[in-house]
Amino acid sequence: MDLNLTGKVAVVTGGSAGIGLAIARGLAAEGAHLALCGRDEERLREAASEIPGVRVIGVAADLTSQDGVDRLAAAVREEFGGADILINNAGTGSEEKILTAPDERWQLYWELHVMAAVRLARAIAPGMKARGGGVILHNASICATQPLGYEPIYNVTKAALVMFSKCLANELIGDNIRVNAVNPGLVMTGDWVKTAKLLTEGTDQTWEQYLQKIAEDNAPIGRFATPEEIADLFVFLSSARATYAVGSTYYIDGGWLNVTT
Repeated sequence: MDLNLTGKVAVVTGGSAGIGLAIARGLAAEGAHLALCGRDEERLREAASEIPGVRVIGVAADLTSQDGVDRLAAAVREEFGGADILINNAGTGSEEKILTAPDERWQLYWELHVMAAVRLARAIAPGMKARGGGVILHNASICATQPLGYEPIYNVTKAALVMFSKCLANELIGDNIRVNAVNPGLVMTGDWVKTAKLLTEGTDQTWEQYLQKIAEDNAPIGRFATPEEIADLFVFLSSARATYAVGSTYYIDGGWLNVTT
């Protein structure tokens, strides 16, 4: 299936590892040029060097600030003249209690998961319109609908991201810019492995056994997804094969979702 992505320009935030890097590789395999954004400049250089056949730049920026967003948008304009695809993937989990988490922690996640997407839309969507249209995708989470008890801030901000995605879709579809959100379930990323290793250190349980138990307890499919399995959906939604996909939220969770949405 030809996805008609050859020569398109894609911006991928959180693009140096995990789901973001898998999305970048998937888009590159279809011929799209890339602007990868992350905080770690060395890791960005390494990621960019591993993607062959297309133009790739890495932009080290903290997207919790307007300055970071401006730096990324300026780099995209300078290198490519604008973007056709924006993947808002940057984010991370949290762990706290509502009654004890300070305002500063709430604000940090609000800036990362919500305001970064708002600011990037303002910075990049006008250029998309000038290019004839484009695609904006938000990597949210199943936790936007089905919250995990230990990360209320993550749950709330991802839910806000999904609603922002819907509102943005309604505003931009007249400019031929399609906006959608994706809600992944369990995905085998470095963060999950790191956490599992910490929690099983000095116990009789291996980190692999710990994660397998989580999968069996939550996902009917009985395993974590690979980042590439999630990336494939993002690549399809970025393409001309998904032109009727507008303002929706797509679950890819191995059957985990157990509430009516």
